[in-house]
Amino acid sequence: MIRPSTLAPTTTPVRQRSRPLATPAGSDRGTGNPADWFLSRAERGNDASDLDRQADQPGQAWTVGNTVRPLVHGREYFRELLRAISGLSAGDLLMFTDWRGDPDERLAGSGTDVARVLRAAVDRGVLVKALVWRSHPRFLQFSQRENRRLSELIDDAGGESLLDTRVRFGGCHHQKLVVLRHRGRPDRDVAFVGGIDLCHSRNDDARHRGDPQAVPMAKEYGDRPPWHDVQAAVCGPAVAAFETVFRERWEDRTPVTRNPFHRAHDAAEGLESLGDALPPQWPAPEPCGEHAVQVLRTYPNRRPGYPFAPEGERSIARGYRKAIAKARSLIYLEDQYLWSPEVADVFAQALVANPELRLIAVVPAFSDQASAFTRIPQLLGRSRALDVIRRAGGDRVAVYSLENKTGTPVYVHAKVCIVDDEWATIGSDNLNLRSWTYDSELTCAVVDPTGGYARELRQRLNREHLGYPGKGDPIPAADVFDRYARSAAALDRWHAGGRVGKRPAGRLRRYHPPRLSPFTRLWASPLYRFICDPDGRPRALRRRREF
Repeated sequence: MIRPSTLAPTTTPVRQRSRPLATPAGSDRGTGNPADWFLSRAERGNDASDLDRQADQPGQAWTVGNTVRPLVHGREYFRELLRAISGLSAGDLLMFTDWRGDPDERLAGSGTDVARVLRAAVDRGVLVKALVWRSHPRFLQFSQRENRRLSELIDDAGGESLLDTRVRFGGCHHQKLVVLRHRGRPDRDVAFVGGIDLCHSRNDDARHRGDPQAVPMAKEYGDRPPWHDVQAAVCGPAVAAFETVFRERWEDRTPVTRNPFHRAHDAAEGLESLGDALPPQWPAPEPCGEHAVQVLRTYPNRRPGYPFAPEGERSIARGYRKAIAKARSLIYLEDQYLWSPEVADVFAQALVANPELRLIAVVPAFSDQASAFTRIPQLLGRSRALDVIRRAGGDRVAVYSLENKTGTPVYVHAKVCIVDDEWATIGSDNLNLRSWTYDSELTCAVVDPTGGYARELRQRLNREHLGYPGKGDPIPAADVFDRYARSAAALDRWHAGGRVGKRPAGRLRRYHPPRLSPFTRLWASPLYRFICDPDGRPRALRRRREF
């Protein structure tokens, strides 16, 4: 980790003169070579997995010839997911993993609740398989009851769902993945991967009025919390890779729980501890586009180990480290947490090494939890992480939150990273040790040799946050840092002046972490380290500060 003594005293951030942002390679034309950005098979560090065995070249750990489309907001994703599931017919295969699932969440209006849509698919002869995290108890503000009910309804309908708790103590399965395979119609195959669960609060759109079916959150977000999120729709050979992610977990012969009370309860309810055999995997879909896709994952080091990751897998952390080290102009982040100093150090090293590099992060203004014993440790973790980044980058670092047009904060649940308009990720992973080492996670990294994917994803997010309608007004990477600063400053001034006159366009507010007293930091520190953001690395890697 970068030490304060190598940069500046901890109480005084480095103030560096702002420099013009260089135009990133590939912002005007594509120069992205996947081999430069992606991990090799050896760099992934997990020989036990079948994930990379279908690659075209020895040592290659990615697929080419894909088309990836970002689906910004739950409403866009849910409507597309509904259309895709409705197009499945007898003999087709639907597989999904979820952190939280609400059976009654409506995908697109009346009669489209999740359980009913899945039952209709089973009735048409679709093979439906689900891996739903069992969840922590409800009194801890988790979704144990909802997840169990969804699993029961899938089983009752004739599908099969496992309540999967093969995680470390206090950990979770956080992957959000849906894979649809079509027998005899591989051109229709698609995988959806990202940060959006099939549950309440996710069905929001660009207006950020919130999902009518809302999960209770901290009072700052109101009764219908506005929600910002992103999912990716993937077509092409990468679909088979994402299917492998599901199959490896499904085919793990370790019972889904070792808790005798859970096993007895499951048996009484007719829930299985091991899944029935899946049909043999069909060949990968044919190439259909220009995008190179790398599947990145986190699995913790645990006992017993996963057959497909005996010592865990930390390819998300490794993939980020490789890509961030190449950053020269702009790193653009949207993240739910941005907590860990160890993770922040990856970005700090890049900022120190490259004096032209700038970093923008968009995070929630407030924790989603009301309890001080939850939100204060989270604030402490973010404060420490931002201290690391700001000491390294000074005024080349800018952190923002979002609000809707009524002034209600928008909860940023998206997990997006874009580097120099060349390498981009959409996934389930947050920027903290829990996501990089402790829970199961899944992300889709994309390099587009034509140069369009990452740039267009960034511009779409930029336009929304700046308040630009439609698809017009391209925003060059060289301009976005200053445009964000001006937009947030205007909105902050409007609020400071009593909200008099016309509200400025845009939704950006400058994020200022609250000050925490020494006593608060003292009691919050162990809760942050051992509850909020535990470290799932083997001890040898921890000692070397490696992933």
